[in-house]
Amino acid sequence: MKTREDKNKQIDILADEINRFDHFYLTNTQGLDAEETTDLRKQCYEKEVMLTMVKNTLFKRALDKADGDFEELYDLLINNTTVMFSNTANAPGKVIKTFIKNHDKPSLKGAYAAESFYLGEDQLEALAGLKSKEELLGDIVLLLQSPAKNVVSQLQSAGQTIAGLTKALADREE
Repeated sequence: MKTREDKNKQIDILADEINRFDHFYLTNTQGLDAEETTDLRKQCYEKEVMLTMVKNTLFKRALDKADGDFEELYDLLINNTTVMFSNTANAPGKVIKTFIKNHDKPSLKGAYAAESFYLGEDQLEALAGLKSKEELLGDIVLLLQSPAKNVVSQLQSAGQTIAGLTKALADREE
């Protein structure tokens, strides 16, 4: 049995992880065998998602200790809980969606992603569809480039029109 000191150390580690990662998902992986769990861990690793099995009471204490108010997630800390930590909001959702095509689990209990709470398994589509910071920046750049490209294009075509008119007038004068 773990000592109080061991438990406090585990709470500190979990609180640090909650603070270090921008997003985390609470899932249920109960029923996955060793091979399936290894496959899930591999997929998480490939997507830079950290998968951690937690004791609910210790994780609740870590949530209390971490920066932020995570009270909305407390009711989800029942039965088996596995936490998926990530700095990309949609990465754990995409891993879960891919994995459940061939397996029954993990099931989503809830998540803290993009500074919002998502409660229940029915939120998986919304979470997997969230855009990453890089995707949002790319969208903004495209939006900003679009008007600039239109202006340049119009100036170029206007320049060709003006050049054509100037040439026509010059030819007329001769």
